Amino acid sequence: MKYLIAGLGNIGAEYSNTRHNVGFVAADALSSEYKGEFKVERLASVSRVKFKGRTLVIIKPTTYMNLSGKSVKYWLEKEKIPIENLLVVLDDIALPLGALRLKAKGGDAGHNGLTDIIEKLNTNVFPRLRIGIGDDFRRGYQSDFVLGEWTKKEEDAMIPRVHKAVEIIQSFVIIGIGRTMTAFNNK
Repeated sequence: MKYLIAGLGNIGAEYSNTRHNVGFVAADALSSEYKGEFKVERLASVSRVKFKGRTLVIIKPTTYMNLSGKSVKYWLEKEKIPIENLLVVLDDIALPLGALRLKAKGGDAGHNGLTDIIEKLNTNVFPRLRIGIGDDFRRGYQSDFVLGEWTKKEEDAMIPRVHKAVEIIQSFVIIGIGRTMTAFNNK
C-alpha cells in the first residue's frame, strides 16, 4: 500500500518560515519521524519512508504554491497511487491558529494551491488536512499575512500542533479517512 502525502508551500529561503509553508513543515516532521530524507526530483522534493508496512511518498512541490496541482498529479501517476490514498496538507486562514481539520472532499476555500490541485485532478474528492494559521490581518492584507513569518508566540503554539498533524497523517494511513475524522476533528 502506497500513500502520497503532499505538504504544500513555496520553495526558497525567503518563504521557509512563513505561515503559508506549514504544509512543508508537517511534511518535514513526518519524514524525520522515520529518518527520511528529501531529495529534489521532478516537480518536488521527495522523501520515501516505510510506516507499518506501508510506503509513504512525502512530497513538497517545487512548483510554488499556486501550481501545486501539477506536482501532485505527476506523483500520483508516477507512483500509481489511488486518489483516495492522497492526503494534501495545507494552511488555512479560516481556522484558528493551530486548529486541525481533516476532510474527505470539499472546495478550495480560496486557497490557490488547493484550487490548482482540484483543477489538475479534475475532482475535489480527495482527503486534505487543513492547519489553521489564524486570520490576524487587516482587510486587504491577506497575502502579506500568509507570506509573513511566524511570530515567536505563533511558532511556539504551532510546534505541538505540527506533531498532532503527524499523528493525524499516521492515523489516516492506518485506519482511513472516516475513522480518523471521527477520532480527531473537533477535539
